[in-house]
Amino acid sequence: MHKTYDTEVAKRFTIYNSLFLDLPFDDIYRTGTLLPILGTACQKGFQSGLTPKQIIEGFFEEMMSNNTETEQTNLLFKMIQYVERQVVLFDSIEDAAFEKINDLSGKGSIKALIARADNDHKREALIEKLKNFSVRLTLTAHPTQFYPGSVLGIITDLENAIRSDDIGKINLLLKQLGKTGFINREKPTPYEEAISLIWYLENVFYQSISDITIRLLSTLDIPLHTWENPGLLKIGFWPGGDRDGNPFVTHDTTVKVAERLQKWILRCYYRDLRKLKRRLTFKNVEDKVLHIERSIYKTLFEDEAVYTSIEQLLDDLLKVRETLIQDHNGMFIDLLDQFILKVKIFGLHFAYMDVRQDSRKHDSLWGEIFELKGIDWAETEDDQIEQILAIKDLPAVEEVQDDFHKEMLQTFGVIGQVQKSNGEEALHRYIISNCQSRKHLLEVYKLAKLTVGEGKKNLPLDIVPLFETIDDLAEAPEIMTSLYHLPEYRAHLASRGNKQTIMLGFSDGTKDGGYLQANWSILRAKEELTRVSRENGIEIAFFDGRGGPPARGGGNMHNFYASLGEKVENSEIQVTIQGQTISANYGKQASCTYNFEQLLSAGLENHLYSDSENNLSESQRALIQELADKAYESYKDFKNHDKFVPYLEHVTPLKYFGMTNIGSRPLKRGKGGGLKFEDLRAIPFVGSWAQMKQNIPGFYGVGTAIEKLEEEGRIDEVKELYQNSLFFRTLLGNSMQSLNKCFYPATAYLKDNKNYGEFWQIMFDEYNKSILKLKEVSEMEELMGDNQVSKKSIAIREKIVLPLITIQQYAIQSMLESGKSSELFQKLILRSMFGIINAARNAA
Repeated sequence: MHKTYDTEVAKRFTIYNSLFLDLPFDDIYRTGTLLPILGTACQKGFQSGLTPKQIIEGFFEEMMSNNTETEQTNLLFKMIQYVERQVVLFDSIEDAAFEKINDLSGKGSIKALIARADNDHKREALIEKLKNFSVRLTLTAHPTQFYPGSVLGIITDLENAIRSDDIGKINLLLKQLGKTGFINREKPTPYEEAISLIWYLENVFYQSISDITIRLLSTLDIPLHTWENPGLLKIGFWPGGDRDGNPFVTHDTTVKVAERLQKWILRCYYRDLRKLKRRLTFKNVEDKVLHIERSIYKTLFEDEAVYTSIEQLLDDLLKVRETLIQDHNGMFIDLLDQFILKVKIFGLHFAYMDVRQDSRKHDSLWGEIFELKGIDWAETEDDQIEQILAIKDLPAVEEVQDDFHKEMLQTFGVIGQVQKSNGEEALHRYIISNCQSRKHLLEVYKLAKLTVGEGKKNLPLDIVPLFETIDDLAEAPEIMTSLYHLPEYRAHLASRGNKQTIMLGFSDGTKDGGYLQANWSILRAKEELTRVSRENGIEIAFFDGRGGPPARGGGNMHNFYASLGEKVENSEIQVTIQGQTISANYGKQASCTYNFEQLLSAGLENHLYSDSENNLSESQRALIQELADKAYESYKDFKNHDKFVPYLEHVTPLKYFGMTNIGSRPLKRGKGGGLKFEDLRAIPFVGSWAQMKQNIPGFYGVGTAIEKLEEEGRIDEVKELYQNSLFFRTLLGNSMQSLNKCFYPATAYLKDNKNYGEFWQIMFDEYNKSILKLKEVSEMEELMGDNQVSKKSIAIREKIVLPLITIQQYAIQSMLESGKSSELFQKLILRSMFGIINAARNAA
């Protein structure tokens, strides 16, 4: 694959990149000619120990000594724009080569899984597992996608032109790219975020999920019409429902997004039905199909909802099926069955919406409810829970004084409305972020019981805690055990099929506890939560809140899910995907199908093949625990350094994330001017380190932990663990990816800064130590030596954006040294961010 990558991607980029020089725009030739010179100056300059300021000023002196300062800085902005478009071109070339640089029928594919199962006489076990297994990818509205919709469209067209080597069209699209803006002038609204993600539902997931399911069932000789697990592959949807720290998401937004989802799935059905109608032209069949087509048309275009439930549509389709069999020997029944399966999969909801809110907001709401009812909070949590569960009714919305509290009550009010219009599955979960106690769950349970569940025998809503910090992860098993023993909550679970979903936060866990400790704490929490749930007769499903990079639980997720072992419940894989992860890994038919199959196979293989690599021995567990503890101590010391928060606030581009206009959410959760670590969102936290090319959350503490065991003469134990544990190997492999995306020479000037010199040196020492120890443990001469394609991709991307990294650090260094803020330098920092993030594809 490595040689194929060179031919299909690296060399093609070199060829097509030259087309930029022929674009007929002002100064494009000059910019394109000077950019390689700047790139070379950056490479040589950093190798010689020059600072970003010295590199940029030296470039100006050599190439533009007779130009004014304004002309010089204008060129920097033009170079930023040029590099941004180079990144788009490289993305398109890489996407166009996807099928050639990835083995679509190899390990992790459906084809390979079935072949392996057949070879090992496990086909029946596989079929049995498929009946109750599912993979649920939840698209979030988290702002990590720096391409506006217009640019994403060009990328798609450019990819298609590259596939066919259509130079004329490529040239035309590059011209369009040169004239298309890369920056949103205003922040998108939550509804606009939803619209942009529904594009992926309509144009990618609708086809991919259907294709995988039909292909899987057909290969296993399972008739489509008998299949009873249409939820094998699911899409969750957070835009319009995720309120955590986003005051712009309202109950009206939720309703509008739900309506949009329904209309767009009906559009998909309508298109498919019109194709199907061309085959089903028989007596007593054609009229039935026409009735269905007209009914969907009326719902879509005449605001007359003929189908108010998915069962009505399925009933009509089954009548067509019955007539086909009775009167026409089942002609074209395979096409009809494929369409019926799609309807079963996507219903009237298209995707599963969730509502999410921070536990502290519920605390505040209950405070006002008690105040209005003249109740004083009891002192102990047990007594407070009794008070909450004893409440028989809620105040009317108009009685509530706080506008945010009113909105929260109205949100509960529309959950039932969405369930009625789109089906109960459309919005069946309420997620509590920052969940720290059983009271936090019961606050939401009671609010839901008195709103969504009013007048109903059972509450049609799952209450999902989200445990995020290291301490909360440790407390989670005890919290859930006490809930399982609470009669009222236990009765609620019984009405929901004795199933409890629990969400675990990789992003905030890493921010809180560092890379190794967070991932190990989450695995241990899963094992303990599985144990206590099984003991109480509850089936648990884990929902992993992951981001794109390893620092936020990303990287190679497939191996993680294949490595969990028997101690972790394995009925479902649920994971968040967002921003660039959506467009890069699931944005095209081929990549979506490939990555969905990888996740599905990982979960199924973990069940079918529970070998020694998946099940950690007691000695292996003890060793990982030691490493995690030592890494945590190192990270904690670093996080508690008195320069940690000031460095983030005053040196990194953290504050500029709020100016990028890529998402509707505020930069941090809390109010007020001062920056508090606990209020800081994981995306700008991780993204800021990525901009600085320091990637602290993805590796810090790993090198120190290994070094300490080496000092005890135990390095061979760590090497053995790496060889024999897929979990540990995957963990370190993803950390290697973080390290490969670092570039400390760009910030080496900080070692001489009187405020941050010592702090920078601590980071740099851990970086060097981690590289050295990871190479030693993996017994590889270079990081990611076992993944040459990814390594090559990272290297090319980092080379493309090196001028942007240099320009950004030039601006940061200039302001730090002058001690003054500058609008020009701030703009350079902000404009450089887009290309740096886009090139990394999973940096935030």
